[in-house]
Amino acid sequence: MAPRPSWKGYLRLSLVSCPVRLYPATTRSERVSFHLLNPKTNNRIELRPHDAETGEEIPRDRLVRGYEFDKGRYVVVKDSEIEELRIESSETIDLARFIDEKEVDPIFFATPYYIAPEGKVADETFRVIHQAMIEERKAGVGRLVLSSREHPALLMPRHRGMLLMTLRAADEVRSDREYFADIENVTVDKEMVEMARRIIAQKGGAFDPEELTGDRYQAALRELVAGKVRGEKPKAGKAPAPSNVINLMDALKRSLAEESKAPAPSRKNARGPSQPRKRAPRRHSTR
Repeated sequence: MAPRPSWKGYLRLSLVSCPVRLYPATTRSERVSFHLLNPKTNNRIELRPHDAETGEEIPRDRLVRGYEFDKGRYVVVKDSEIEELRIESSETIDLARFIDEKEVDPIFFATPYYIAPEGKVADETFRVIHQAMIEERKAGVGRLVLSSREHPALLMPRHRGMLLMTLRAADEVRSDREYFADIENVTVDKEMVEMARRIIAQKGGAFDPEELTGDRYQAALRELVAGKVRGEKPKAGKAPAPSNVINLMDALKRSLAEESKAPAPSRKNARGPSQPRKRAPRRHSTR
């Protein structure tokens, strides 16, 4: 069953527009989740809203939103006032600029969504915009309002539909300068670089999304929970510690020798234990 749309509105190219629906492109439904319990009774804990000053418990349907404009002073904003607050991108994704997708630094990528036309009436306009973007090999830049904030977005053709990637604003991205400042800017040994290149070449291959399927930590969590359900005592796990590199040249030589005789990793092993085989969709459109 397809998920409910996260957003409904219009996709606009200049004076041309069509109604569209926005769907989340990812899911977290398979993740292991926990509840907070009373350690004495194992009953589930409920967190009830209450007045921080008087201690009075307040039903959730009576709570209101407040913005603290000064220490301990709030202005109340009603839900109806928020709903009436509409700007253009609340209802329309206006494709104001078109760029090469590769121009966007991946650090700006936030959350992916799928875009599909809203009903048969929108199909033709949607497909015309879709095909034009494919032939021009361009991605559209626009904005839309999601979860009480406006997001910059990158829109790309994807198969018969489109992929919308919300983007982080420039003021949300930290400069890497302070984090990399201590890395020395000196010339490294050419022979060691060449050996590292050979190791990289031996490990080279095409990108296969199936190799990313599976989460070994989540699998271990499921095994832990299943064992607890059966009344078994948990087994302590231990991750192998990386060896300390005393002589970099020697470590590179040994690594090169190991990689030259090691078989290519199988897809089954790459997916992790007891994980179903799933076909992950390719990110780029077929052009």
